[in-house]
Amino acid sequence: MDVGLTRIDEQDIIKHRSVAQSFVTRFIVLEQSSGKSGTELAGTRRRMVSTVSTAGLRKTREVELMKTIQSVRSDDVMLSPKQHALAFRARRGIALALAVSDVFARQTELEALTSRNATAPLDGETAENFKQLMAASAYIAAFTLAAYLGQMLETDTEPGEDLNEPDFVFDTPQDSVKSVIAGLSAAIEGAPDDTSLLQRAKAYARVTLEGLIQRKGRFAGLGAFEDNHIHVEQDDFTINGFDVAPGAKRKPLTMQFKKPNEIIGNHIAKYQAMKLAKMLVAYDFDRQLNPFVELGGFLFTFIGDGAPGTGKTILIQMVAGLVNDYCQVAGYPFHYENFGVDQISSYQGKSGQNCKEFINNVISPKAIGFGTIDDIDQVAAKRSDDRASAGQQEVTAVLMESFAGASTVVRGNCSFGMFSNYPENVDDALRQRAGARWLVDGPQTQDDYIDIFALLAGKNHNIPLGDHELFKAQAIKEAVSTAYAGSAKPSEQGLLNIYDRFIDTHGKPKTMADVGTYLHMIKEVEPRFTGRAIKNVTDAIKMRAMDIDLPDEWFEAPETFMHKDYDAKRDMIAELRQPFTMDMVMQEINRYADSEFRYTDKSDNAAVEEIIRRERQREKAIGEIEGMKSRGAW
Repeated sequence: MDVGLTRIDEQDIIKHRSVAQSFVTRFIVLEQSSGKSGTELAGTRRRMVSTVSTAGLRKTREVELMKTIQSVRSDDVMLSPKQHALAFRARRGIALALAVSDVFARQTELEALTSRNATAPLDGETAENFKQLMAASAYIAAFTLAAYLGQMLETDTEPGEDLNEPDFVFDTPQDSVKSVIAGLSAAIEGAPDDTSLLQRAKAYARVTLEGLIQRKGRFAGLGAFEDNHIHVEQDDFTINGFDVAPGAKRKPLTMQFKKPNEIIGNHIAKYQAMKLAKMLVAYDFDRQLNPFVELGGFLFTFIGDGAPGTGKTILIQMVAGLVNDYCQVAGYPFHYENFGVDQISSYQGKSGQNCKEFINNVISPKAIGFGTIDDIDQVAAKRSDDRASAGQQEVTAVLMESFAGASTVVRGNCSFGMFSNYPENVDDALRQRAGARWLVDGPQTQDDYIDIFALLAGKNHNIPLGDHELFKAQAIKEAVSTAYAGSAKPSEQGLLNIYDRFIDTHGKPKTMADVGTYLHMIKEVEPRFTGRAIKNVTDAIKMRAMDIDLPDEWFEAPETFMHKDYDAKRDMIAELRQPFTMDMVMQEINRYADSEFRYTDKSDNAAVEEIIRRERQREKAIGEIEGMKSRGAW
């Protein structure tokens, strides 16, 4: 059961300050021996490695975090701002971790059992229960400290080297905190500068959290903390049980937002993007669910494809801008993040970690999220492509598992968009995990080109407009209706042949059996039209049934819609929806199948062009060889 928000009083943290100060100053820790000597060989940076195995031994080590931090700039006795930030956050994090373990003790039997154990040793089942709760409290303290460091330390990059997780000790909260601080001291030791210092500290916090999450199943008694929401006002720091390991402290979104009227053409994509923005802010934070997920039509993943320069980037800017505006009205936190080629690492496993962190940041149920993967054909590779890097293959695997894996939970607070100029180069299984296809083809008609030129030219001229009604063709309702009607028949020749054959044999579809027959005929020609493709089509049809334009008035004041309870939101939305029709069904089938045939045709055409190019090279080479033979040079 959710126990609600727990606020930790500042005095509860301050009472642990003296202990925290001693932990960042100096303490002794017992840890696993690495077999390496502590003394460097003269004239080298290498250490003596004993020929006698000491793997099972433990040894004491003196940990002085403050000295380790200060050694980064050993020529200056004063700490730099970044050094001071790490020292202060470490001390503050220790005090907070111990305060949170106190909260856990009060919520369970641990506090009472600790008092009883102080007067007389416990025995039997009581002693075992006490031991389990104490270990759980130690685990929570370590988790809180690592989460605090990970969120409060500010750095945008990762270190070049891999870091080790700490040698965890879960005897008491103090012991677990010491083990984390000892690992932090070892991680930052030898950092060449302040930037590297913070990079290592933040990366170490992430590695520690990952190690703790992996060990979570070993501890009994964590249930009392599982659904806890703890908030520290002074630091704006929140822990929500163990659902999602807290990520980086989010910064205000900086982006050049676009308004819908600044996008010419791309009518269906623009219309669905505007609907998506309103869908996202219908999310209910208390229930952690979106009514559109329950009623149908929520868009969790989509892919936008089109030629370069057709408007994919400004479409991203439009969605992010609309969601950001709605969230500011409602007072909701909003997180936008893009995953790009700069996050592909040469270190094994690092690209997958970067991608998973991106996913976790966007899906956090405590914020409205919008994540994009631009140029996904460069970021995620086909599994059959032996020229792709290991990092690209890692990203493909993470995205596939996150978008439609066994553990994927769609709450309706976030959406992911994949964009590409060459979607045929995206792995088939990953591409089919995109629930919707947005064809971003830019301006198409004569009116579109007049409108876009007039928009971009601005007003610093006296050139008359001519015989044209500006932006009439961009009226969204009329434009979308026309665009959808254009999908009544397929546009790709391969699919059009199937459609014509179906109409000649069965006539216009009237029943579910007719639709199933048409789908099967598509499957016979296009093997990638699988069960997942049918699910994506039916999701798109449900979205058309929810093809309702939520009134703008609902988003002008938060109490009108956004701050209502979940049931009220769901009922308001349900009143607007309409049953879908056979026309909608055929339009969505043709739109989705057109995209698959388009990708196949592009891929085939590219292969044909490559064969033609090689044959031309071969003919040219044969001609040059014959010439060399005639000259006796071959």
